[in-house]
Amino acid sequence: MKTGSTIWMDGKLVPWVEATTHVSAHALHYGSSVFEGIRAYEHPKGTAIFRLAEHMKRLASSCELANLELPYAVADLSGAVCETVRANAFPSCYIRPVVFRGSSTFSIDGRPCPTHVSVIVIDLGEYLGPGALDRGVRVGVSSWRRLAPGTALPAAKIGGQYVNSQFIAMEAHDRGFDEGIALDAAGFVSEGSGENLFLVHDGVMITPPLVSSILDGITRRTVMTLASEQGFDVEVAAVPRDMLYVADEIFFTGTAAEISPIVEVDGHQVGTGRPGPITQSLSEAFFDIVKGQAADRHGWLTHP
Repeated sequence: MKTGSTIWMDGKLVPWVEATTHVSAHALHYGSSVFEGIRAYEHPKGTAIFRLAEHMKRLASSCELANLELPYAVADLSGAVCETVRANAFPSCYIRPVVFRGSSTFSIDGRPCPTHVSVIVIDLGEYLGPGALDRGVRVGVSSWRRLAPGTALPAAKIGGQYVNSQFIAMEAHDRGFDEGIALDAAGFVSEGSGENLFLVHDGVMITPPLVSSILDGITRRTVMTLASEQGFDVEVAAVPRDMLYVADEIFFTGTAAEISPIVEVDGHQVGTGRPGPITQSLSEAFFDIVKGQAADRHGWLTHP
């Protein structure tokens, strides 16, 4: 991982090595943080941040759901993201805004703690490994279920909830897979450890619903828009596990994963064993926009 030289922390830019917090921070002990993942792409008009406004809105919503006070206006945080991207001068990068509780108490209720905000920039590359976007990835259905309704807040990107994701990812890697797919509490397909999921069956695209304990992904919504523009039918419906084994195409979506084809599930080859035509068509449309090869017709890009 290639890191940036500078981090925005509590209102100012500081050198990477100085952006520290104390070991007694509430977020370290109890996961009381929320975050976003945002990508910026190299673009002929200069670095382009993808769907910044939507990501900042979701960050604020996550804070609201987590009872975590956000000490900055959303517009100011958007400005902080742009400032940090400019300061680090990556042509393309991954951006991680994080809001977290600092030190004050070891009580489970950490609301007396001060709230800190940072914006981190790194050079991420392909999240699921070099070549994953072209050749696809191998996945396994996890023994770990997504958190049941009433036990967590899947609509929020809360740090502590990602312990569940860690279990899914570690198990997948230990089994020799690139990533895992989790089922929801009812046994229907949910999502990957950090990605939404689509499958194609008989020409119809299907993605699990929010009630399957998935994150309302911004890249997921992007793909649904692009699919509609290309004339593909998209259904939001509960997905039984066995549909993964008979699907013609499957792919992950997410800020980090982008549009990553899945070519094998639990040893079952998906389609031809190569990225399918619908996956490729949507991927091309996505990258054409973010890299400036097609017009930004939806106003998704911000140039800092």
